[in-house]
Amino acid sequence: MEKEHICRMDRRRFLQAAGGAAACYSLLPFTKSIVSADPLSRTPIFSKPKADVTLVFTHIPPGTPTWPMKNYDYDARKKELTDKLVKGCPNINFTVKTAHNSEEAQTIIKESENTDGYVVYLLGIWPGACVPILHSGKPVVMVDDLFAGSGEALIHTGGANRENLPSITVSSSDFNDVTGAVNLFVVIRSLKESKILDVVDYDVSGWAAAEKNIGPKVIKMSFQELDQYYKATNEDEANEWADFWIKNAKKVVEPTRKDIFDGAKMYLALCRACADKRCDAVSVDCLGGFYSGRITAYPCLGFFQMNNDGGTGVCEGDINSTCTQLMMRYLTGRPGYVSDPVIDTARSEIIYAHCVCHNRAFGPKGKSNPYVIRSHREDDKGASVQSLLPIGEPVTTLEIDVRGKRMVIHTGKTTRNVDEPKACRTKLAAKTNAETILNNWDMGWHRVTVFGDWRKQCLQLARLLGISVKEEDKA
Repeated sequence: MEKEHICRMDRRRFLQAAGGAAACYSLLPFTKSIVSADPLSRTPIFSKPKADVTLVFTHIPPGTPTWPMKNYDYDARKKELTDKLVKGCPNINFTVKTAHNSEEAQTIIKESENTDGYVVYLLGIWPGACVPILHSGKPVVMVDDLFAGSGEALIHTGGANRENLPSITVSSSDFNDVTGAVNLFVVIRSLKESKILDVVDYDVSGWAAAEKNIGPKVIKMSFQELDQYYKATNEDEANEWADFWIKNAKKVVEPTRKDIFDGAKMYLALCRACADKRCDAVSVDCLGGFYSGRITAYPCLGFFQMNNDGGTGVCEGDINSTCTQLMMRYLTGRPGYVSDPVIDTARSEIIYAHCVCHNRAFGPKGKSNPYVIRSHREDDKGASVQSLLPIGEPVTTLEIDVRGKRMVIHTGKTTRNVDEPKACRTKLAAKTNAETILNNWDMGWHRVTVFGDWRKQCLQLARLLGISVKEEDKA
């Protein structure tokens, strides 16, 4: 069960304390701070339960001449590895088992119906115990204890690949590679325990696929209900947030103070709605709502703040991008940036353009970058953000089609913030294999960009979730 914590801290201390999926839920009474001029963070962040993982060591009984050696001390090795896993995976509860053959493995599977997945540690060769576990339907991280389980690891990795089973294999002398793979179960469990608030006026029943295929449950809320939250916000606090954003911006260009104040009210309304419904992420059909007059403020500044604080706010009622950004938050502790990309093959660049962004690319405790408060570009109304993001940094860009269980992904290195009056306000350019991406393009327009090179982890996570992957920057 998720725990709810009430924290009393100003925004600066909150950002020092919060971090990705491990942060507590923080929703504060709607009162002014008496200890800081900064407003209090309202972004709700819920803690998640630990993942439950079955750790299965496989080997034939000692005394048999085989790898690693006759009369090997398997028990000592199991204790050593278990201790290292417990230390390196603090958000996982391990249930430790041993299987000497496939029959014992079948018994373990029957006893582990509610497990989030398996770690199969091959301490020797030819017990065959990994085979039924690989076919259990649960995600499996198979680990070769080098010079012990290597033959079986290689052979059954090949079989799992041919059958497209939800498994990955780690064969490395660096134990960080083992814990890195095993900790993906924390991401999987966090996604299962998550809810997304989708503010739209259309049917969302088709997004049940998100819960079935990826994990998060989608909760619909109408614009009418959002408007009730909006009208109930504390205007003094909204003024504090408007002052805060203006004070910290490099400059304000088009928006009036009322535009920014209205954006602050929308932030507070969305935070309260997410808190009441215990949702970990929110997406709003902002264009449909604003153009039709069903909402009177864009959520751009609110999403800016949520993403800075370690939460997840996503544009346009886009559940694919919301699931993608939420997954990356749990994986990296960093915010995603949804964009409408533009490709420039002459410069071998892709430009990620949107009117919603963060200015803490490396997470709530990371360094901030400058931002400018601008109008929403398409209609030149309301208030949004032009974030001047860090340059010379690796980025990972991806999108998940939750209905089709597909992922596209590419990486690049940021080169510049493009100053161009056309299209959305934030325009981050990255050097990449642009021509290949252009020729491989699929799955709509939106992409989610996260700072850092996370390709390996994303490919591993996709495999464990049963998601097919197209590396769109590769021929």
